[in-house]
Parts: sequence; structure tokens; C-alpha cells
Amino acid sequence: MQYQSTRNPDLSISSSEAIVRGLGPDGGLFVPESFPHADLEGWKGLSYPALAEKVLEGFLTDYDAAFLRDAAEKTYGDAFGGKAGNLVRVHDGLYALELWHGPTCAFKDYALQLMPKLLVQAKKNLGRHETTRILVATSGDTGKAALAGYAGLEGIEIEVFYPNAGTSEIQRLQMATQQGDNVAVYAVEGNFDDAQTGVKRVFGDAEVAKALEARNIRLSSANSINWGRLVPQIVYYFYSYFRLVEQGGVQWGNPVDFCVPTGNFGDILAGYYAKRMGLPVGKLICASNKNNVLTDFIRTGTYDARRTFYKTTSPSMDILISSNLERLLYHLSGSAEKVRGWMQDLAKNGVYTVDAQTLAAVQENFACACADDAQGAAQIHERFAQDGYLCDTHTAIAFCAADSCRDGAPVVVLSTASPFKFPRDVLAALGEIAPESDFAAMAALTARTGCQAPQSLKVLDSLPVRFNTVITPAEIRDAALK
Repeated sequence: MQYQSTRNPDLSISSSEAIVRGLGPDGGLFVPESFPHADLEGWKGLSYPALAEKVLEGFLTDYDAAFLRDAAEKTYGDAFGGKAGNLVRVHDGLYALELWHGPTCAFKDYALQLMPKLLVQAKKNLGRHETTRILVATSGDTGKAALAGYAGLEGIEIEVFYPNAGTSEIQRLQMATQQGDNVAVYAVEGNFDDAQTGVKRVFGDAEVAKALEARNIRLSSANSINWGRLVPQIVYYFYSYFRLVEQGGVQWGNPVDFCVPTGNFGDILAGYYAKRMGLPVGKLICASNKNNVLTDFIRTGTYDARRTFYKTTSPSMDILISSNLERLLYHLSGSAEKVRGWMQDLAKNGVYTVDAQTLAAVQENFACACADDAQGAAQIHERFAQDGYLCDTHTAIAFCAADSCRDGAPVVVLSTASPFKFPRDVLAALGEIAPESDFAAMAALTARTGCQAPQSLKVLDSLPVRFNTVITPAEIRDAALK
């Protein structure tokens, strides 16, 4: 399996090279040249690690099969407490795929517990011995998951950049207290898009690359612009479908809709890849918060980032420039030239409009809806009152979208974070007065619901804060050179 750049189809590289590079030299994202065909009958009874191995080997063809088997078994075992791919019935026709039972209590663990193993092995596959310096922009969850995955790995350095005052306090402390000699964390003035744009500029800076190469350092990324982040996320779409059949929620072969709280478009794109492999996916429902640039795009074909940026109670979705949409546009339009033009328009003018044929292809595969903080809070209250199901603020937005877009097929909502990562907002949604402290709110949320906070979150207030540096977006370049 070879990989192309979304902006240059003449560039063809192996999966190892795509994972090591992270981003194309032209700013494009790497995509597979084809899609392996899923063996649904052969896969339906597999354990999560065994299923992961099957999906990975279809895309990572230059990796040794024994390595992929071992990596999958080590990743999706004890670290997820036996709850990898945990599917829960909320009520008739509505299910929650709980993806937050990993070490950092967010769905990013599925990729970022495996991706470090893939990167280290990719360097071995390619005979590379330089230090890899990973730059990560995060709206909240990616940062901690990446830090947890890469901390302490030989030959790897990782720098994380998050929007100052743009995450929950729990998310901030998860990053600021991270241990490891090879990690660094920076708060960036502005929003996530400012941090992400700053990181992308560093990747495209030839002078930075030259200066680092002189020190035997090369840059890579752990954001979902890196193929190594996307491929592990395909697995849980298959796994949840098989479990839904077992639970009697859908007849074998019938389609299922998946509703995904969406910011950077990577998680929902993994569902599109599963569909291209043969999984019976109906609609992929893109759920947005008040920063509803994706909702408007899917409805109109115009992507317009020239709008007010809102800080919401679902901060991991507070994004106006969704990087992975570029991959989808490449697949649906079949034209690197068109994609290159659209991305140039976005960079120059903050807006682009796709052609009618591409928009029709988007709408054939995707539905969309958005909800604001008040609607999300009402959904948290309703789901707990009616179904006894407690969800976080991001999952609540997805439940809102699922209600808006249901057309008769079963809907699986991807529940992307533990409600205890946002305890004050969840508690307030349940009608309680939230304490100022997130940790007092955790205790109050347990008292109110009977649900237990993950231990990894409860202890954060007792850990020393190691990182509190605040920088401007322009200073990301200097940080990358340190």
C-alpha cells in the first residue's frame, strides 16, 4: 500500500514514510492510494486486538505482521481495562460507543497508545536513526494522549501547544503535570486554530528543517494530520457494528448511522474509511457545537472560516479549520489540483467553495447538525433523567445531532470523553450548583449520579505542575527550534 499527498498525486511513499513525515512537503496530507476490502464474516467474532491487527495489516503493508499483532495486543489490553470498544445501549435505536476508558479518558487514546509504537517501528523499517521531534497542536484531549504515549521513548521528543484558557482545567492539568524528560508543553495565546496554524507553518519552514537537520533532528506530528493517528480509529467502527449485531440492535448487513462530535474531522473520517472498506455505514452524522463551520459546509458546499470564534463547554470541538476535511475532498473530488486550489483559497481568503459534484458526494455520505451549550446541557440532563446515562459535553452535542438526523436506522454515538473531564459543566447541566474547583465538582458529580471518577483524573490536583509557559503563535517556531 502506497500513500499520496492530497496536493500532489505524483508523490508516492510507503506507510512507514508517511508516518515518519506526518505532513507532505507541499502541505498536503497523506492518504492511501486504495482501500483494502474488509472480511466482515471473518472479522465479526474477533477480539478488539485481533480486529485491530486485521485492519492495520491492510493499510500498513510494509510492517511485519508479527509486529502489528504484538503492538495491537499490548495496546488494547490492560490500558483499556477490558473496555476497548465498549458499546452501551442508551435506549431503543440509540447506542453510545464509549471511547474514554483508556489512560487519559478520551478517544484519542485509541490512536495515541498505538501510534508511538508505529512511529518507532517505522524508523526501524526505514533505517532512520535521527531524533524525531513531534509537534502537537491540541484543543484539549490530543495533547495529554500524545504526551502519555510518547513520554520516555528513546529517540523521540514531543512538544504540545494548547490554547491558553481554551481547555477545561482538568485537561490543562493533565498536560501541565506530565512527567518525562522528553516532553514540553506550551500554552498559546489565541484559540486552537492559532496553535494549529503556527505548528503547520513550522512544518513548512525550510529554514527550521535545515537548522534541525544539522542537529540530526526531524519533525513529525501526532495530530490527526498524521496517517498513524487515523488508521487505528477505523477499528472501532467495525468493532461496534459487530457488537451491535450481537446485541440485536441491527440485522447483519443492514446499515448503521454513526454520529460523531467533530472538530478536526479525523474521527468521523475514520468512519468514512470503514465505509469504503465495506462496513454497512448509512450516514455519518457530523455533530458541531456553536462553531458550526462544518455544518454550514456540508449544507452549502462553502467552507467559510471568517466567522466569530466561540469558546464553548465542548472545547475540543472549538475549531474553525478542520484539517482532515482536506482528505475527504481529495477522495470525493479525485483531484489534487482542486484540493490544492481550495486550500490556497482558505489560507489566503479564509473561504472556499467546492463544485456541485463534490458537494453531492459529501451529502451522499454525511449528514450534519449543530447545537449550542444550552442544548447540550439539556441533552445531558435528559439522557440521565430518562435513560440513566451520564455523558460529557461533547457527547451531548452528538446526542443532539443524532436526534435531529435520525432516519430510522440505528444510531451509534461516539462518546469521546469521560464526563469527569468536564465535571462543573456536567454538574450544572444536571441542575446542581457547581463548585469552583473541578475536583470538588468531581466529588459532587459522583454524589449526584453514583458514577465514579477515573482515578487518573482524581489525583491531578496532587501532582506538581511542570509547565506553565505562555507564548504567542509566532513563538511556536522558536519553541520548535529549542
